[in-house]
Amino acid sequence: MELHDRQYTMAELTARVNELYHKSQAEGLSEEEKTEQAKLRQAYVANIRNNLKGQLNNISIVEKDGSVTNLGEKFGGKENGKEKS
Repeated sequence: MELHDRQYTMAELTARVNELYHKSQAEGLSEEEKTEQAKLRQAYVANIRNNLKGQLNNISIVEKDGSVTNLGEKFGGKENGKEKS
């Protein structure tokens, strides 16, 4: 699996990372596979971070006075309900 221009699903990334991990434990990896494993892990972590940011940006808190604070607008990458560019 190459990481060129194609977007991989989390299931595909996870499956390949696990496959390479098990191979590394059983017989070791070639330098090319080690490089692929590092890139896949980076892509996996970036995907997790983006998903978490997206979830956190959509959290709103109702304050004691009844006002609503949108945490994405206050702390995250959102302005008035839209992602900052």
